Amino acid sequence: MSNLVNQLPVEVVRWPVDAAAREACQRSGTLCLLVLEKNVPAPVLTDMREDWVRAPVPHQDLAVRIAMLRARAARYAVPELDMSGILRFRTRSVVLSPTERALVAELLRRFRALTSREDLLVCLPSKDGDTSNALHLHIMRLRRRIAPLGLVIKTLWNQGYQLGPAGP
Repeated sequence: MSNLVNQLPVEVVRWPVDAAAREACQRSGTLCLLVLEKNVPAPVLTDMREDWVRAPVPHQDLAVRIAMLRARAARYAVPELDMSGILRFRTRSVVLSPTERALVAELLRRFRALTSREDLLVCLPSKDGDTSNALHLHIMRLRRRIAPLGLVIKTLWNQGYQLGPAGP
């Protein structure tokens, strides 16, 4: 996971001189570290993707603040699934089949929480046969598909499944 965290882009923005760059970061969801001029009051931060330091700042302190900003953003990151079936998480993406898309959409509704087997069975194409085995097979394939994104699907025995980030 640390490689994925280190890939998150961070814009270092002089504040308040470069206020337009801060606004661009807010619109795009880019991580932003504001470097405040000497006597400028600290801005009110309403976005967890922002932080600030006061100039002059030693290079080592700047690197630590950037690392902490990346770690905080990664901890609270939520995957996004678009209408065309592309699942994005942090800096990576994968294209999903229609059935995988339906399953992931249901799992995302309760990201990091339990999704019941019954809720997921509804996502499968209706066919005669053992839907329990079909669900198991789709989940197995989906696990392989989303692993490169840093996502896992955990089985909560006799309850359902949980989609969340890989690692602790």
